Amino acid sequence: MKIKLLIPALAALLFTSCKKNETETIAIVYPDMAEAVDPSILFTTTAGIKVYNGGFGSGVAVDPNEPDVFYMLTDRGSNVAGQIANSIIIGKPDFDPQIGKFRLKDGKLFLESVIDLKNEAGAKLNGIPNPVGMGASGETAYNLNGVVIAPSANGIDSEGLVRLADGSFWISDEYGPHIAHFDANGKMIERINPFGTGTGGRKIPAVFANRRANRGMEGLAITPDGKTLVGIMQSPMYNPSKTAIANSTVLRILTFDIATGATKQYAYLMDNITLTGVSDIVAVNATTFLTIERDGLFGGAASNPAIFKKVFKIDLSGATDISDAANGTAGKLYGGKTVEELNNQAGLQGAGIVPVTKTLVLDLLKDLPSVYPHDKAEGLALLPGNILVISNDDDFGVVDNGASGFAQKILPLTNAVDRNRLYFVKLKM
Repeated sequence: MKIKLLIPALAALLFTSCKKNETETIAIVYPDMAEAVDPSILFTTTAGIKVYNGGFGSGVAVDPNEPDVFYMLTDRGSNVAGQIANSIIIGKPDFDPQIGKFRLKDGKLFLESVIDLKNEAGAKLNGIPNPVGMGASGETAYNLNGVVIAPSANGIDSEGLVRLADGSFWISDEYGPHIAHFDANGKMIERINPFGTGTGGRKIPAVFANRRANRGMEGLAITPDGKTLVGIMQSPMYNPSKTAIANSTVLRILTFDIATGATKQYAYLMDNITLTGVSDIVAVNATTFLTIERDGLFGGAASNPAIFKKVFKIDLSGATDISDAANGTAGKLYGGKTVEELNNQAGLQGAGIVPVTKTLVLDLLKDLPSVYPHDKAEGLALLPGNILVISNDDDFGVVDNGASGFAQKILPLTNAVDRNRLYFVKLKM
């Protein structure tokens, strides 16, 4: 199946004056899948493991003026879990999280340019965990030589991406969590978190500081009018504690009015407690969105294969606003319990809370023309005609080797190193 989108193009006006009152139609053919061509090598470990750049796919955004251009976001950089509790190993501490501008040509993705993310002074950001008071994740970071890396106020674990009509970007991250505004060149305009230690003094509600480490604000969308950001947490927050929410499927959605800073919150029910959670969200209209939930397993693996990677349509319009007017650190309580402690549909219903509605629209493991081979389906974007774009996170081509180091990330189905891809699916909604 190939999808052909016809769009009005004005390019001929630049060359032929006699056609100044005319437009011609060009065809953009979206393949079922497009893979990034020849990713560069960031570095090679002493064991010979290649770390690629690569890493694009945590978020994806379309360019409304160029339907063959896609902006893809990296996360904090190549990293794996350490052997010590709450530790991570960062392969390249000076890696700068970035946005790649990719162009679709002949069914492949070509990296045209990279936008480095920078702070307000123009210094490059990094992927190192934040210090206490700014969104510390509780993780201790080490380099590949086992040396502790000091926390950084310039650290960002970028995950959700939206592009505005003026060419600027909003990005959500998993540390603070933060939501941050960057100009078209990647320079920070504003950074907002629950602590007020970002820039500009604006905050998001205090309860979001309870996010689980590495499971923060994974997805970010913007309403079609460009006025409201909509973020979703990846997993149930540790609110009030990890133990208290062990059986919870309740996630939070945050809406943020860009002009006023006003927020609302809604409950979203994840399908089951075994999932990694929600990886992204994209707007269909002002109240309707698409989300993607997934497990952490590889599609098509011979043993222990993936069983859950699904896209849902959700509607906020009839859901209960669970905002806390007092902005307490645990959020609004219901019978003395946090929203996360209510656990499930029955718990929410007993507290008088209506979650967002949720309808399955796509099963990546059943509805694609070929087997989805990745573990991570991470980014969503929507093209005209309800063409859904899905990006995968290739983890810079590396995974944990089980001994405080890196191994090559090989897809079990293809026996090849994972690479960034975009999948294109025509939805019936």
